[in-house]
Amino acid sequence: MDKSDMVDILLVEDDPRDAEMTVRAIRKQHIANPLFVVRDGVEALDFIFCRGAYEGRDVSSPPKVILLDLKMPKLNGLEVLKEIKTDERSRSIPVVVVTSSRENPDIQTAYTLGANSYVVKPVDSNAFIDAMSQLGLYWLLVNQSPRMGDG
Repeated sequence: MDKSDMVDILLVEDDPRDAEMTVRAIRKQHIANPLFVVRDGVEALDFIFCRGAYEGRDVSSPPKVILLDLKMPKLNGLEVLKEIKTDERSRSIPVVVVTSSRENPDIQTAYTLGANSYVVKPVDSNAFIDAMSQLGLYWLLVNQSPRMGDG
């Protein structure tokens, strides 16, 4: 089994600094759940749908939560969100949009497309770490997600 098979958190973030701070914030809460980082929208969809570089990954092991940036190369976060929420295989995966955009059209569109939460990245790095820590705690320890195959 490859490290991309057992993923509880999929972080879709093109900014290496923000990705590193998010990982650090989650680990700061002693959350040891498997976390995987992809850098653009195309790679995110390849990971989720087990294609391209991830074609050997087990599609029956989806992430427990996807932390999704909006402003990314190749395919933006709203396009990725639309693909996730319109496909039966991935529709029930919680998607938390984590972005710097406070623009109402982005917020409205994200919720219309099925986002489970929309979090604006704080400018202050300590506030960012605190926000990401709380996100990790909620989505991994508090929230109850459906299991694949349960009906």
